[in-house]
Amino acid sequence: MLRADSVINVNHLYACGQQYIGSPSIETLPDGRLVCSHDLFGPGSSCNTTLIFHSYDAGLRWRHVSTIVNQFWSSLFVVNAVLYIMGTSGEGGHLVIRSSRDGGCTWTQPESAETGLLLNDARYHCAPTPVLIHANRVWKAVEDMMGPGEWGTCFQSFVMSAPLGCDLLRANHWTKSNVLPRDASWLNGRFGGWLEGNVVPCRDGSVANLLRVHTENHPEHAAIVNLSEDGATAVFNPDRGFVPFPGGSKKFTIRYDPFSTYYWTLCNYVPPRYRNRLPVETRNTLCLARSRNLRKWEIRSTLLHHPEPVYHGFQYADWQYAGRDLIAVIRTSDDDNAGGPHNNHDANFLQFARVKDFRSVTDGG
Repeated sequence: MLRADSVINVNHLYACGQQYIGSPSIETLPDGRLVCSHDLFGPGSSCNTTLIFHSYDAGLRWRHVSTIVNQFWSSLFVVNAVLYIMGTSGEGGHLVIRSSRDGGCTWTQPESAETGLLLNDARYHCAPTPVLIHANRVWKAVEDMMGPGEWGTCFQSFVMSAPLGCDLLRANHWTKSNVLPRDASWLNGRFGGWLEGNVVPCRDGSVANLLRVHTENHPEHAAIVNLSEDGATAVFNPDRGFVPFPGGSKKFTIRYDPFSTYYWTLCNYVPPRYRNRLPVETRNTLCLARSRNLRKWEIRSTLLHHPEPVYHGFQYADWQYAGRDLIAVIRTSDDDNAGGPHNNHDANFLQFARVKDFRSVTDGG
């Protein structure tokens, strides 16, 4: 650990149970409480369950408050003082959204198109990437799993959006953009697939979706898809749409900061000494990076690092601004008193981290 000022265990699961911690998400409730979530994956799980936790003391202590069945790969977000969670009903399930008016202790049930069942005509995938409120709309990146092939190649990108102020549980209020499939010839034939997009505001007022790009060698990239004002049209230019991105073959979260006017991300950058490994399998370094224009990224600091890369990972970090600080939840594979995880991917901890005065933190990576 280098720069994260405090790291707190929110939850811990032993590897022998074959249930692993996935999809961390974090949000601040209107009353100041922190709420976070994670799902369970692995052969000991049903891959359809999400756990909700509260903290009343700025992240020092956490309490499990609810368990949601048929909720997976999900993002927490607040609109008009109401907490929502949006994701799938399971691994490759329906696209669903729920609301909670008590901070996540109880949730609505997505039983129909009027109560949160948004899409049920295909197999869907997403991740706890940001739900953006911008230009009087609510935006969320999603993928379907209906393309040819298996993991990676089958993901097809699109974006869901709805007018701000509407009933977000009603499917007919959401617009689904056109679906963009993979093209194996992109990125000089290195393009293995795209997934886990981040919808961000652009400097010209438009909206873009920055996606994780799966490649089997270095350097790593992200893909920039541009959205129309009404959310109906997604356009990708393969000649300009791929940008170098530190840790771009793993999930990342990007948010725009109006105070510094930078975009910030937490990402699994791969230091040069580890580049003999596949980039997707190298998650032992978590970095803070920033960009002015979404195309050129600067590593500001290494936040968490372990020198051993096979069994250690600080990954899938989701985060929020907290005044001068940055707060995050991290899917962590680390040592415990029972032999630790069996690899760096199948995490045994959910951890909360705070980076104090993050805009001034720098060590050059």
